[in-house]
Amino acid sequence: MNIPKLQIHSTRALLGLNIQKPVQQIEQPQATLDIQQPKAIQTMQTTKPKLSIDTEQARADIDLKSVRRRMEEFAADGHQGVLEGIGRRAEQGGELMRIENGGNPIKSQAHSSGRQPYSGLGIQFVPSYGSVKISFEPGSVDIRVEPQQVINNSRANKPIHNYTPGKVTGEMIQYATLDIDWLL
Repeated sequence: MNIPKLQIHSTRALLGLNIQKPVQQIEQPQATLDIQQPKAIQTMQTTKPKLSIDTEQARADIDLKSVRRRMEEFAADGHQGVLEGIGRRAEQGGELMRIENGGNPIKSQAHSSGRQPYSGLGIQFVPSYGSVKISFEPGSVDIRVEPQQVINNSRANKPIHNYTPGKVTGEMIQYATLDIDWLL
């Protein structure tokens, strides 16, 4: 017995996509720089230090005296010597006037005049301590700095942006089919 058969044959639909990719271009130009830094205003005010060194006494201690000072000392020594000589002669004259009181004033005067007085060993430090006089007045420095503001005229440049959008288009590559047949 022959039974009819139903035969179904189908094909599916195929959809094709055409894709055009989007194009994006971004370019960032460098910033325009215009920066200026003016110099700071600086003022300085100084007071000079003063140093004075007086070596007159130290020079005198090592016998390097000025002519004026030497003459003053010679005059003072001469004046003192004259006064001592006058006093000594007056004393000796008074002793000789009183010869009747006894004793031998001539012998004692000859003895004291003829003998040189004993001089000891004197260690002396030359120049003497404190003979150099130093005075110092320190100076000063006053520095003033006035900073100046930065002049900034820089600007950022906007990015250059080009964009082409993409496209997607569809197309049917194959349509769906359905075949139905009867087979006997």
